Amino acid sequence: MANHKSAIKRARQNELRHLRNKSVKTRIKSIVKDVRSSMGETSGETSAQDMTVKLNTAQSAIDKASKKGVLHKRTAARKISRLTKLANSSRS
Repeated sequence: MANHKSAIKRARQNELRHLRNKSVKTRIKSIVKDVRSSMGETSGETSAQDMTVKLNTAQSAIDKASKKGVLHKRTAARKISRLTKLANSSRS
């Protein structure tokens, strides 16, 4: 355990950040999983629209995580790029 006052505060901050980052990363993983599963189920116009909405939601969540510093900006860009590439390949 930390002995200095500043080290105690830093440990407390790290714990809070760890919990916050964990929840954001878990949310991103579940959203991406939802998008990937909907890619396989594409059949018809409504499903394509639903897929687009899910893709936009995933992009938004990933961008927000990047902005908050949970994800590195290049990691976020890579995730978005791969999801978009997958969505475009499943549409055609």
